[in-house]
Order: sequence, then structure tokens, then C-alpha cells
Amino acid sequence: MMSKSVVAVFPLARLLPNRGVAALLPGDVQVAVFRTGDDEVYALSNIDPFSRAAVMSRGIVGDRGGVPVAVSPMHKNAFDLRTGVCVDDPEVSLEVYPVRVDAGMVMVGAP
Repeated sequence: MMSKSVVAVFPLARLLPNRGVAALLPGDVQVAVFRTGDDEVYALSNIDPFSRAAVMSRGIVGDRGGVPVAVSPMHKNAFDLRTGVCVDDPEVSLEVYPVRVDAGMVMVGAP
């Protein structure tokens, strides 16, 4: 379900499979948008909760036991792309944003 405010962030073609791209939502909210190899698209906070650096979009996209993850480039913590929960430390999580593709554009629900 999308939030009331939805932002077109960029064309899907810009988001290569197994990569992430940073986007800025209203209110200076940084998100990391990821596309998996099976063309699923996810959006999480771009701020690594361990280092507080805006680097999640540069993380490695992969799979941990069937769970799609993004691995932070800072401390190598893996985050479930569906829930934002850290696979390595379930007490820590990233905010998850609703995302969809509409007419070739990646649309993210703004907070």
C-alpha cells in the first residue's frame, strides 16, 4: 500500500539489476532504492544505522538463505530488503518505504 504522498524518483531503466540508487524525498529524506536480479524493487532508508553514513544505496544486493538483502558497504551488515531488519542483528532495522513501478517510473511513498 502506498502512502498518501508518492514521489516519482527516477526511471526504472536507471536502476540496474542487483544495484541500488539513492533518492531524495520531500523533507530531505534519503532513501536507497534497490532492484534485485528477479526485478523486484525495494526502498529502505539510505542511512546505515551502525555508522550513520548515507551509504546503503552503495551496498551489495544479494540473498541470505532465500532472503533478499542489501549489505552495507561500511560494516558489512545485511538488511532484509522486505522488512528492513538487520539479518546480523535483528534488534536493528532500517525504515522501509512503499515502492512500485508505474509506467516505467519508480514511485516511492514519502513519509
